[in-house]
Amino acid sequence: MAQADIGGTMIEAPILDLLKRERAKALSSREFKFRLVGYGYAIKDVKGAQVVTKLPQGTELGVLPSHIL
Repeated sequence: MAQADIGGTMIEAPILDLLKRERAKALSSREFKFRLVGYGYAIKDVKGAQVVTKLPQGTELGVLPSHIL
């Protein structure tokens, strides 16, 4: 699997909106991550940064902004 480029790849606006909406609904970060799986996304730790990936391939979409998690 390819390593994440922690340089700060921007996540597309529609996906970012989905992340914000689902985080607002979730009571914990664990529930937030669980809800994302239902939409085909996951969050993984790479060098201390939270990276949003597309399931099932694990394609990295970008670094999750810190104010969301």
